[in-house]
Amino acid sequence: MGLYVNPGNEAFQQAISDELYVDKTMLISRINPKLNKSRMKHLCVSRPRRFGKSMAADMLTAYYSKGSASGELFNGKKIEQEASYKQHLNQHHVIRLDIQQFLFQKSHFDIFIDKIQEVVIRELEAEFGAVFDVDFYGLPDVLRQIYAKTSQGFIFIIDEWDCVFRFAKDRQDVQKTYLDFLRGLFKGAQYVELAYMTGILPIKKYGEHSAINIFDEYSMVEPRELGEYFGFTEEEVAMQCKKHSVDYTEMKKWYDGYQLGNCLIYNPKSVIDALTWKEFQSYWTGTETYEALKIYIDLNFDGLKEAIIEMLGNGRCKINTRKFQNDMTTLKTRDDVLTLLIHLGYLTYDKKASTVYIPNQEIAQEFMNAVDGPGWEGVICALERSENLLKSTWAMDGKAVADGIEAIHQETTSILKYSDENALKCTILMAYFSAKAYYLPPNLELPSGKGFADIVYLPRQGIEHPALLIELKWNKSAQGAINQIKNKQYTDWIKEYTGDILLVGIDYNEEKGHVCMIKKYSSK
Repeated sequence: MGLYVNPGNEAFQQAISDELYVDKTMLISRINPKLNKSRMKHLCVSRPRRFGKSMAADMLTAYYSKGSASGELFNGKKIEQEASYKQHLNQHHVIRLDIQQFLFQKSHFDIFIDKIQEVVIRELEAEFGAVFDVDFYGLPDVLRQIYAKTSQGFIFIIDEWDCVFRFAKDRQDVQKTYLDFLRGLFKGAQYVELAYMTGILPIKKYGEHSAINIFDEYSMVEPRELGEYFGFTEEEVAMQCKKHSVDYTEMKKWYDGYQLGNCLIYNPKSVIDALTWKEFQSYWTGTETYEALKIYIDLNFDGLKEAIIEMLGNGRCKINTRKFQNDMTTLKTRDDVLTLLIHLGYLTYDKKASTVYIPNQEIAQEFMNAVDGPGWEGVICALERSENLLKSTWAMDGKAVADGIEAIHQETTSILKYSDENALKCTILMAYFSAKAYYLPPNLELPSGKGFADIVYLPRQGIEHPALLIELKWNKSAQGAINQIKNKQYTDWIKEYTGDILLVGIDYNEEKGHVCMIKKYSSK
């Protein structure tokens, strides 16, 4: 048993001894079928910090490594019932690396690859004896020799694979040398039974270095079949809340909302902190995330600030994630920034709709902290007006609502320079920021009746407030907006809804400003 070659199972042993441990061993059932399959055996799993990547790596190490006897640790776990469980339990040579351990200061940037090869080769000598010669081809050639003489392959489990691109983000020479090393280690190598890498970022895109695309990506944008194994599912959180007498509804509001394929995932570290301390708050800042959110949202890209404001209002923004270069420096557009924020865990992605949004109350609070400063003057004041504006809406006081929206427009004029209905929509979503405490996320451009309702708020379960159906106009009239709601039968889609509905027509006229009219819906 070594530190890097065939390590022990102590890390996983500690994890399962925790009272709040959640069984994720069925991940193994997804990995076993990929062993020694040339098209499937290279995996890169990228998730934000605090989503259980290292724990999963420790579990896989404990399960596969010949340096462990881990049967007792898996007794009673879900994986124990799988047919392939015993076949691979502690039957493989494992090389386990945490790249971050080799890069804890800048002076290591130019030597860390040599150090990795040195320590692994030293342990391979202890494990296999004199079956290979060490030459300038380094670790890949050593592994080839071992495989040729013993027919024994290796499972590679590499944690924090991408820290090079985060720590040495301005050293492209170091990054490219590192990618060359990985390509030489894995490309076409028969000794590789499985290569499993985890990190925050997907694999960096570099022209001629694309040979590393042998890896299948399992990311926040493309979770594929592994979505449920990183983070907690709704069922798992509900079970823990019941066990520890914690309010599940509050837990859901604060930490749910990461959309990974067909799963809604909770941030596991925040859930564990809330269960431990019995307090609902943002635990995000308690874990270092390497880059401050404000650095990215302050970038001067067209449409970026408007998108942030729209999402602060619980809205969603269309996004193209495909041009993102999978690093923290090659950012050229609004979509690049928003895609990076998905991978960092500040946003979540609805693949079917190609939209991005703020997942929960915890992250909304982080955005609120980020916009409370230079470059966002007026936004905090505008958001603070939201509660009174919502109350004025319930009271059907159209003038007070129009005055509130007008004030918000004035406070954010440096960001939202009106030119169309889309800019008006951003202002309305910010104006109704406080609605998230009472309403489900707003439906935007909802197909209904004979057209599309602009913005619809439906109350949360148990909330005694009317649904809001908002229609926006530009240089027309608020009455015309109300008439359009009625004439195009926008209320048809909620015929089954039995509560009250308020029809809210809002017009922006460049001379008169904002005008609002509110009517109570009647089906008669």
